[in-house]
Amino acid sequence: MISRGIITALTVTALVAVTAGRLLAQMPKVGDMAPDFTLKGSTKDGLLPKPIHLADFRGQTVVLAFFPKSRTKG
Repeated sequence: MISRGIITALTVTALVAVTAGRLLAQMPKVGDMAPDFTLKGSTKDGLLPKPIHLADFRGQTVVLAFFPKSRTKG
C-alpha cells in the first residue's frame, strides 16, 4: 500500500512540473520581441520621477543591465 506521504510528494512534484512547463512556455525565445514592461529608472543621483516603459524605445536597441549590489553595503 502506498503511504499518504508518498502520494502527497508525488502530487506536489506533478504540480511543480506543470507550473514549470507553463513558465517555460511563456518565456520569450532568442530573437523574439520583448513584451512591454515598466521599471523605476534611476541614475547616480537617485530614482527618476517617472517610470521607464520599454514601449518608449521601440525600434531602438535597448540594453538592460542589473547591478544587484549597487548602493548596498553587501
